[in-house]
Amino acid sequence: MKQTALYQKHIDLGAKMVDFAGWEMPISYTSITEEHGYVREKCGLFDVSHMGEICVRGKEALHLVDYIFTNDVAAMDDHQVLYGMMCYPDGGVVDDLLVYRFAEDHFLLVVNASNVDKDYAWVLEQNHFDCRVTNESDNFSEVALQGPLAQHVLQKLTQYDLNQITFFTSQMIPIDGMTFLVSRTGYTGEDGFEIYGAHQDIELIWEQLLVTGGNQIAPIGLGARDTLRFEVALPLYGNELSPTITPLEAGLSFAVKLDRQDFIGRDALVQQQEQGTLRRLCGLTMMDKGILRHGYEVYHEDTVVGVVTTGYKSPSTNETVALALIDRPYDKRGTKLTVDIRGKRKSVVVRTKKFYNKNYKK
Repeated sequence: MKQTALYQKHIDLGAKMVDFAGWEMPISYTSITEEHGYVREKCGLFDVSHMGEICVRGKEALHLVDYIFTNDVAAMDDHQVLYGMMCYPDGGVVDDLLVYRFAEDHFLLVVNASNVDKDYAWVLEQNHFDCRVTNESDNFSEVALQGPLAQHVLQKLTQYDLNQITFFTSQMIPIDGMTFLVSRTGYTGEDGFEIYGAHQDIELIWEQLLVTGGNQIAPIGLGARDTLRFEVALPLYGNELSPTITPLEAGLSFAVKLDRQDFIGRDALVQQQEQGTLRRLCGLTMMDKGILRHGYEVYHEDTVVGVVTTGYKSPSTNETVALALIDRPYDKRGTKLTVDIRGKRKSVVVRTKKFYNKNYKK
């Protein structure tokens, strides 16, 4: 398995390590529930160096990224960050990603760890433009600092006014004598920053943040990262998005600009929008005892009408809830359905996906 530059730091902190997309990563240091609460109340530090980074540079870099991305790249300003998808021609999703614009001829695509090789091959295949695509994943390490005290902790290490990094923008800034790419983005529903740098610099900033933050910060594993993103209905590729699930079915139309010029998947998605999706990502609340898990089938009477994509007992609200793709017309709020849990039917009710409100600084 691959190891990040922070591997020994995790071992020294007593992390429980697991295989995640071919990387040996910390799933937790204490407990998922405790770490989840730390991010909601103070701030947490994540090693997300396994994420992939693909650079697009050159005269027609904008045209390539615009062609493969569902959101409106042409409308981006320098230093802006956009969330969206790369789609197949049938509207299924290659991956969801962040696009960083540094200039009209320079973009960075930050993609899921499990999809790096597939994504890189896909972007290369679509590159019929005057630009160069390079996989820079081995040259970047990344940490995410997330939580209501994130700015307070990070500001102690830099003279740069972090208020200048507004929601979904980025800057190259000096931190403790080093230079990092810092964006006000994240995957927890809390305010915070994602910090990219060279491997040795990320090791130093990891140590500095934990020392400087004291009892206001804690290292957080990927277990809590999943419960945090789930509570605020942020999608996970392989669960809420896949080659067989379109962004419109997943409720991500805000990141799909169908009114602009051609991009891969646009025709299929326009048709799906006009005809209406046959299923929709919904929230479920469990009415019986049990935990809803990915892959469980959802029933109306004896007919399968959906599937659970992610389920947990919410650490913040203590409710047993789930995200699920539900066939229409069973997707209406208040609809009573059942879920098969190891051969027993358990009652659920369709609800909004807002299990917990986001606390972004905008």
